Amino acid sequence: MPHLRLGTRGSPLALWQAHAVADALRAAHGWGRAAIEIVTVRTTGDKVQDRALAEIGGKALWTKELDRALLDGAIDLAVHSMKDVETFRPPEIAIAAMLPRADVRDRLIGAESLAALPPDPRVGTSSPRRAAQVRRARPDARIELFRGNVDTRLRKLAEGAVDATLLAAAGLDRLGRGHIGTALPLDGMLPAPAQGAVGIEARAGDDRTRALLAAIDHAPTSACVHAERAFLAGLSAGCHSPVAALAEPDGTMLRLRVEILSEDGALSESGEASLAPGDAAVPVALARTLLDRAPDALRRLFAA
Repeated sequence: MPHLRLGTRGSPLALWQAHAVADALRAAHGWGRAAIEIVTVRTTGDKVQDRALAEIGGKALWTKELDRALLDGAIDLAVHSMKDVETFRPPEIAIAAMLPRADVRDRLIGAESLAALPPDPRVGTSSPRRAAQVRRARPDARIELFRGNVDTRLRKLAEGAVDATLLAAAGLDRLGRGHIGTALPLDGMLPAPAQGAVGIEARAGDDRTRALLAAIDHAPTSACVHAERAFLAGLSAGCHSPVAALAEPDGTMLRLRVEILSEDGALSESGEASLAPGDAAVPVALARTLLDRAPDALRRLFAA
C-alpha cells in the first residue's frame, strides 16, 4: 500500500475537497486510511485578505506554494478548486484528474434576485466576472471587495457590510449550506471557467502517481474543464479580465458557451460552439472570434 502525501490549502472548503479526493482514492484502490496523508499548505492568497487578487499576483497566489511543495517533493499531489488554477501551468506539473463536477451556478445571498435588491445596492465580491455581471443587471450597484472563506463572507453580510453577496453553489453545497441563497440562472450569470470542479495535480514525470490518480478521473468533467481552460488560453485572460465559460456534455460532443465583459458590464460579447472532447482548437478559435468582433475598449482587457 503506497503512502501518498496530499497537499491542500487549509480553508474548510479546501479541506473538504482534499478529504473527498482522499476518500475517492481509497475507494478506488481498496486502501486504508494510512495510505494518504493530508498536508496543509498556507498560500499567499490565504494570508492576504484585504486586497483583490488581481492587484497582488492573480490566481498564482492560490497555487504557488503548493506548486513549490509538489516540485520539491514535499507532497505527491495537490488538490485545487479548478477555477482558482491559473490558465498556464508549469510544464513540470500535470493536471492528472478531476472529481465529478458539482453545481456550476452562483448563489445570491441577501435577496431573492438581483432585481429585488434595494436601490444603489452594495454587493460584495472579489470576482471581476461576478462584478461585471452584477453591474450589467444592476448599473446602480456598488461593488465592495469581499475576500475570505465562506464563513467570513457570510459573517460580513450578516453584520451589514453589504446588502448581498455571491458565492459558488458548489462550495455552499460541499459545506452543508446548500439551503442558503438563491441559485441564479445561467443565462444571466454564466459561471467562471472550471467553477464547481475539483482538480488534482501531480508532477508531470511521476508516472506512478498519475496512474493512481487516473482511476478517479471523471472524464466528462475533465473534458469540459479543459475546453473552458482552452478558451481562457485563447483569450490570454488574466485575473483582471471578466470572463465566463461553461462546457457541458451534449451527446458525444460538448456544448461550450462563453462570454467576455468589460469591468462595468456595459460591454460584452458572447458565443457558443460545439466541439469534440479534447479538441482545444475550437475553444481557441471561439476566443479569437469574440475578440475580433469586440469593441476596442473590451478587446484591450484581453490583450496578451
